[in-house]
Amino acid sequence: MLSRFTSQFTSPNKLRSNGIMGMNQRNHSYIGRYNDRSKYPLVDDKLKTKIIAQQHGATTPELIGVISHQAEVKNIHNMVKDWPGFVIKPAQGSGGKGILVVTSHQNGVYTKPSGASINKQDVERHISNALAGLFSLGGKNDVAVVENLIKFDDCFNGFSYEGVPDVRIIVFKGYPVMAMMRCSTAASDGKANLHQGAVGVGIDIATGKAVRAVQFDHPITHHPDTSKDLSTLQVPHWQRLLTLASSAWEMTGLGYMGTDMVLDKEEGPMVLELNARPGLAIQIANGVGLLPRLHHIENLGSPRVYPDASQRVAYAAKQFGSAAQF
Repeated sequence: MLSRFTSQFTSPNKLRSNGIMGMNQRNHSYIGRYNDRSKYPLVDDKLKTKIIAQQHGATTPELIGVISHQAEVKNIHNMVKDWPGFVIKPAQGSGGKGILVVTSHQNGVYTKPSGASINKQDVERHISNALAGLFSLGGKNDVAVVENLIKFDDCFNGFSYEGVPDVRIIVFKGYPVMAMMRCSTAASDGKANLHQGAVGVGIDIATGKAVRAVQFDHPITHHPDTSKDLSTLQVPHWQRLLTLASSAWEMTGLGYMGTDMVLDKEEGPMVLELNARPGLAIQIANGVGLLPRLHHIENLGSPRVYPDASQRVAYAAKQFGSAAQF
């Protein structure tokens, strides 16, 4: 099993020959061409994303409250008093910055996934920084969104450390073209952010099974904190996740986007965020470039009757699925 998994690792030079897409090409040929800038606010603001997702029948993490002004910051303690765990996010945060995860709290002591504790003043300071735009796109003033903590699905035990893993799927013209799971680590402080040290596991579009894994762009076979064999990862409810991701095209009208989803133990697949400028590390995680898949979809043209989300998922699985089995 291990040898088959490591055989999926690809050198950067091989990746370039496999049609890897660079930042300039992404920005000009795909984001600039297929994403109407007037639609960016729908995905750049997490509150607006939550609203449109719910309007289209998608489940999202439950909203506890919103803090919009400095005078409201101290309200946070009363706001979360009946919630065992919660997450604070800047509505317009980027790159995973400014997300504070609290797994439990008592008598003014708030505990993070790592077990480290912070006090009331630390929480208030974090929210004040979020309102001031410290974590947000362009440094603009922002609001703090407080959401219920996602319940970790037992099927991911060992694949993520001190945090809930999420699934990133690149959707182009409504077709899911590439996927990965982002698994938190001690280095990433329980956050599913690759730049902060989370593990990226490439996922086969057809089956939901792992095909490759990286941390800081270097191939790995086992989780650095739990020693879990990453080749055994298979995402449950895979077809539902793909269909949910594909339907984000109808939700937003954006032609090229990243959809971030989670699996809640009780609620199942949930939309976490949508991204009009998704990063390119997903190619490293999968060991293949995006360009051949994007070109394939472009060559389909614009049929008179456009396929629905489930049809697009079936087509993508057939065209882009891997034959690799572990």
